[in-house]
Parts: sequence; C-alpha cells; structure tokens
Amino acid sequence: MVKKSSGKGPVPEEDGQRTAREFGRSNTAFEEDENHFSSSPVRTPAKVRQRQQVRSGEALANEFNNAAFEQDDDQQSITPPPPYPCEAATPDEQVSPMAMEDAKTTERETWGSPLEFLLSCIAMSVGLGNVWRFPYTAYKNGGGAFLIPYVIVLLFIGKPLYFLEMAMGQFSSYGSVKVWEVVPILKGVGYGQALATWFVVTYYCVLIAITLFYFFSSFQAVLPWTVCDMSWMSADNCYNSSADTNLTSFNISGLKSSSDLYFNEEVIKKIDSIDDGIGSPDWKLSLCLLLAWILICAILMKGVASSGKVAYFTALFPYVVLITLLVRGVTLEGASDGILYFIRPEWSKLLDVNTWYAAVTQCFFSLSVGFGPIVMFSSYNPFRHNIYRDAVIISLMDTFTSFLAGITIFSILGNLAHESGKNVTDVVSAGTGLAFVSYPDAIAKFQYVPQFFAVMFFLMLLTLGIGSAVSLTGCVVTILCDDFPHWKRWLVVTVICLIGFVSGLVYITPGGLIILDIVDYFGGGFIIFLMATIETIGICWIYGLNRFVRDIEFMLGIKLNAYWKITWAYIIPTVLVFIFCYAMATYTPLKEGDYVYPAAATGAGWVLAAIAILQVPLWAAIAIYRQKNCNSFFERIKSSLKETDHWGPKNPAHRLEWKKFQLEKPHHHTSYSARLWYPKVPSRMTYDVSTLSVSNNNPLPAKEAGHQRQKVTSAPHSRSTFENEIAD
Repeated sequence: MVKKSSGKGPVPEEDGQRTAREFGRSNTAFEEDENHFSSSPVRTPAKVRQRQQVRSGEALANEFNNAAFEQDDDQQSITPPPPYPCEAATPDEQVSPMAMEDAKTTERETWGSPLEFLLSCIAMSVGLGNVWRFPYTAYKNGGGAFLIPYVIVLLFIGKPLYFLEMAMGQFSSYGSVKVWEVVPILKGVGYGQALATWFVVTYYCVLIAITLFYFFSSFQAVLPWTVCDMSWMSADNCYNSSADTNLTSFNISGLKSSSDLYFNEEVIKKIDSIDDGIGSPDWKLSLCLLLAWILICAILMKGVASSGKVAYFTALFPYVVLITLLVRGVTLEGASDGILYFIRPEWSKLLDVNTWYAAVTQCFFSLSVGFGPIVMFSSYNPFRHNIYRDAVIISLMDTFTSFLAGITIFSILGNLAHESGKNVTDVVSAGTGLAFVSYPDAIAKFQYVPQFFAVMFFLMLLTLGIGSAVSLTGCVVTILCDDFPHWKRWLVVTVICLIGFVSGLVYITPGGLIILDIVDYFGGGFIIFLMATIETIGICWIYGLNRFVRDIEFMLGIKLNAYWKITWAYIIPTVLVFIFCYAMATYTPLKEGDYVYPAAATGAGWVLAAIAILQVPLWAAIAIYRQKNCNSFFERIKSSLKETDHWGPKNPAHRLEWKKFQLEKPHHHTSYSARLWYPKVPSRMTYDVSTLSVSNNNPLPAKEAGHQRQKVTSAPHSRSTFENEIAD
C-alpha cells in the first residue's frame, strides 16, 4: 500500500510514518505540510535529517523545557506546548521567533524569578484581613461551621476568579485597564477597579501608620498601654492592663482597660460624633503615615525588580511571627477555651444568608480579587509561566493563613479572658479593636518580655500591611505607566505616593475612623462585586469562553476542564449578582453603636461609589464613539464588542504562533453569535496532526490545502504520552 505525495513518485507508507514520528518528537506535529512527506531522487538519511532538525531547533529547546509545560498527572494536554517552528516565509511576512526573542522586541519588565511572583502574590493576598478580620468574622458567623461556606466560596468563586485574572494579565502583558483591549466597551471596568483600589489604599496606609506608632512604642521599658495615664479624659474609669494587675479581686464592670483608652485617647484621639467636624490630623500619626508612604515609594521605585526582592521578607516573615505567637499562645492558661470558642460550630448559621454573604466578602477582601493587582502582577510574568499551579498554591496558603491566625489570636484572647475573669465574648473586638486593643491587652499580661512579643506582633502587622499596600499602589502605577509609557516610572511613583499621603491625612483626625468606615463600605465594598461580575461576563459571554480557554491552552499547554468553564460562565456571575442585590436590599444607614453617621457623610460615600460605577458606561460611550469606520450606531456597538489588534501576546514571536494556533479551530474565532450569546462548553475535541499548510508563504488552514489529514482525539494524558501516540 502506498501513499500519494506532492513529489514525483509514491512513498512507502512506513517511510511517511517514520517521518511523522520524527516531526512528532521535534514538537511539530500540528504544523506539518505536504513537503514533510515529499520524496526526492536522492533521499537524505534519517540520521542526517534528525541532526538538521536538532540544529534548527536548538534555540527553541530552552523555551520548550519551560516549567510551565510540566503537566501534572491530572492535567490534560491535548497538544505539545507551543511554540511551533515556523514554515518558510518571506522576510516581509514572517520573522523567526528565535531571532525576535534574541532581539528582545518587548521592553516590559519581568520578575527576577518565578518565586518572586509567587511570594509577591502571597504577600498581597495574605494581609491584615487574615489576621484581624477573618478570626472575628468566623467567630461571629458560626465558628467552625463558617469554614464550610468559606471553603465552598473559595473553591467556586475565589480560586477560579483568581486564576481568571492571572490569565488575563499574563496573556496580554497589560495592567487592569489596558487588558480590556479584549472587550473595548468594558474598559471602564478597569478604571472602576482602579478607583476602588485607590479608595482602599488611602485608608489601608493609615492602618500601617497606626501599626508603626505601636511598633515604636513597643521599645519602651514599660509598654505605654499597660498603665493608665492621668491626663486621659476617662482616667477615672481606667484600670491597668499590666501583668501584675489581679483583675479577679475587684469588680471592673463599667471600667475600661488602659489598652482601650490608650488607643482611643492617646493614639487616634477619637471623638464620638463628627457633626461639628472631624478635627485636625495628629502630628505623630502624620509622621508615621509619611514613613509608611516612603517605604511604599522606595519599594515601587524600580518596579518588580525591587518589589520582588522585598516579597521574600513580607511574605515569609509573618509566618515566623504567627508560629512563634502560636507556640506561646497555646501554652497559656485559658488558651484552650479561646480556641474552642473559635472552632465550635453553630450549624444553624449555615442556613443564614448573612453567613454566606460574610464568606463571599471575606474571600474577596482576603484574596484581593476584583481590585486589579492580580492582573497587574501577572502581567510582568514570562508568557509561559505556570500560573495554574500558582493560583492553587496562593488560594490554599491564604486559607491556611487565615485559619492559623484565628487559632493564634483566639488562644491568646482565651488567656486574656482567663486573666480578666471575663467570657471570651467580652474580650473579642472587630477590626482595629482586635489589632490595637484586644491583642495589645493580651500581650501586656505576658509575664516574660512582653516588649519582645509586642515588637514581633506589630512588625508582623507592618509586613502584612506593606505587602498588600505595595500591590494596591502598584496597580495604580501600572495603569498610568501603561497609558503613558513615556512618563518616568520614578516620577509616577513619587507623585502617586505624595497624593496618597495627603489623602490619608483625613483618616488620622479625631473623626477619621468614621470616615474610614464610610470609604471602606462605599469605596471598596459592594462595588467590587459589580466590577467582578462585569469582568466575568465580558470574558465569558462577549469575548467568548471557548476562545479564552484556547488562549490559556496556547499559553500554558493545558486544556481546562468543565470546572473552570462552569464557574467562570455561570456560578461566579450568578452568585455575585445575587450578593450585589442583597447588599443593596439590606442596606441600612451606617452607624457605630447608637450614633448614626450624618447624612452628608453617607451621601459623600454614595458619590464615591457612583464615580467608580459610572466609569463603566462612560468609557463604553467613548469606545463606541471611537469606532469611526462604522456606518451605523449598531455597527459601532458591535465593533466595540470585538477585541482590538492590541489584544493577544505582546511578544511578536508568541503572537505569530498564537495566530497560527487559532487557525486549528477557526470557527471558535469567527462565529460571532457563538462567541456572544452562549459560552459553549466543548466536549472531547478532535485535532489534526497536520493543521497548517503554507501556500505562497502564507499560513492557511490545512483543509484549504486539500491534503489528507490524520486526526488525534484529545484525552487526559501527559505530554510524553502524546508524543508516543503520534510516534506510533
């Protein structure tokens, strides 16, 4: 039996199969053309041909062996990972990817190593919310039972959304605004997220400033919050928090601890009402706030080259402190009562919608999804970096850290309750109260070197805060540098940090915490749910789920299963729309205790939320207006829904291979209705061994070349199995 060829004579089929095996081993199984199977009067020996292939592929060997293509056993690889060798081309039409790589045609900086990216993401996601927000949220919403909805939300919303944003940034090498070249009409989502990020970072740095204040105070011979100061207005109702104070011997009802009064009267000088104004900034906190922004500015000055190195400390040091405090905490009297109070499940809470709402908000707050820094960080990755692995590691580390912090915090609070003669419920505070009142109060009762544990604790809070603040600020810096590439980065960083310092002064006034609550709720709360919803709809329902999945397939060499497609296209948008509507339906005026915040203050909060939300229709109108080549308004809208020429791999070599990769299944890229109306989840797909042909040096679908094709059905096997299958 013989096989037709484009040469002068027949070629034995076994020779053709041998040739196919050789190209399969050299990772060109999807780019063979008729010339690969042609014969000539003088046949080149197989060993000579193999040496020629090795020489021509030496430059591609290192990229082929990138760790991003080392598949786990449970991952499905339907094709050897790109890049593929290029067919013959004229100098005007194609340039060798090897030459383009050597020429370094792209100037975007990258991380110094994959570990720097991973640690930076951990430092961003593992922040203050894990230490002071998660323990109280879990305790308030069912204790150990809260872990069930939290883990479910993490698996079906948090981790998929984290990977989605990672893939968007790495595939395009753009920040959270420029990445919307994929769907220009939704560019306002990037700006809305940027505004929400800026609202959050302005008050986040104030928490770092307060942490610095406590950090420096911890070096005193006597911790200042352990004893009452007679200059305080409420000094008559104060009792010392020091270890030598026996609280069980007298009635402390109606009194306040020195830790409580130190925070409210010495540090922030809190007032109960802002009806008469918020007051003036405290000069000590102003200096601490300035120092916080100087640290952030110094870290961001040289981009990821400097912030990546700092991540080794900001990501790892908190675990050293947490483990140290945990070892100390579990050895204290009453620690078991606090831990049991934290993990004791209240199963009835699982039927409360507020518990699930708290799980979603905690997941967003903890992972920082929906804000933009994840897209920004991944945009500095090499194109083939294995973000699939990183997304799993980061989400697991975030959950582990939250649980570890909860055990650590409640073990020491259990000791505080034991020493104070109170119930654990009476010593637990939320948010800043937990970090700056309850925990310092507990440390003050340590018999040995409480200063050491105070320094360690506040240094841990400082590193957690700096790691998250750097990522949030870096997101805004990257947006400006992407939009205005001719601006000097150091100048952009300096101006941003200066504006951030001036903006943060409002929070260190006596009424600053009330302003912080308002900005936190309206500026960085429910609007993120709306932005994340539009984000997933834009990728899955406008750009196209199948298209995005194949983009990831090209980038990482893996085929995503139905878990990712269903969560992206259906679960995340549905749940987030429900959460947003629930937040709006259950809204009540903000208050603290019995004091309801002034209508003018909450009105200003609604203005902040409106500014961020209105970015979406505003930039949608701009995108429609810019479609100059359309004859009708409908055509303008339709054109603004399609990706621009700037979408895709930024590196020219990768872009060339991506264009060729798209031709394997062209109907996924040309069918507008399938791309727009339903994110079709493909079943087992059939791929061609020879999918591309060259006619007049232009890549065309193999079908148009008219030669017979061999087909391979995708299956869950590793890369080596795939190559053996082709060889056989």
